Amino acid sequence: MKVTFEIKVYENDWKYVLYGNYLEKLINNCNHNFYCKQLVINNVLDVAAVRKYAEKKIREGIIDRIVVVEENVSTVLSYFDLSPESFKDGYKYSIAELMGIYFCETEYLFHFSSDSFVRKFEFDWIKKTTGYLEEADNFVVANPVWNNKYDEAKKESKYEIDNFFVGYGFSDQCYLIKAEYFRKNIYNHTNLESERYPKYGGELFEKKVDSFMRNTELFRITSKELSYFHVNFPKRSFWYNFKLYIYYVSKKRLK
Repeated sequence: MKVTFEIKVYENDWKYVLYGNYLEKLINNCNHNFYCKQLVINNVLDVAAVRKYAEKKIREGIIDRIVVVEENVSTVLSYFDLSPESFKDGYKYSIAELMGIYFCETEYLFHFSSDSFVRKFEFDWIKKTTGYLEEADNFVVANPVWNNKYDEAKKESKYEIDNFFVGYGFSDQCYLIKAEYFRKNIYNHTNLESERYPKYGGELFEKKVDSFMRNTELFRITSKELSYFHVNFPKRSFWYNFKLYIYYVSKKRLK
């Protein structure tokens, strides 16, 4: 199965991702030969400046494609039959994910938010996991467990298979999806169980997906073997946070 790697950036974090060799390390740590690697740029003050650094990553062979949200938003919203208002307050938190799905040309998409990391995968987890997703029509998304919280993932699951917990739930921090399901008009579902998502996010992408999956009895499989890590950095100067970011990447997260 062909898989696209994706990471999104916005004004407060694009430098963390595009300065230095962080992005190359993250991709290498996935231990998979991706068919395509794309970067989604959303909500930045100077698109040209961000594009300059992103294009350098293309020249270095680290990524293959740049997707700028503001250049394609009308096309993508029309395709999914959505409007900014349909997200309520969640538009800015959601449009990058939809953009990435629209431009994904492969069977699978492996997505990271810009503040999520993985340690080095010791085996090709993506290849192994797509095998499970291919075998079951009702499995549409997979992810490593979040922040080493295996007990929490077990508690949230409905049952277990081999090396995975199976249940509802969806997070935009890190996901491996069957792209064909997510290219459809599925983003107008609601479900009472999905009201657990943050109120400030309105009808955000992950809430819409969670509702769709619950309404149609589609499941997520969560790894018992691997974890990703999501870190919120304090609101201080860029260089303070950049040093902290590199510390997390080199010492704590991406060994």
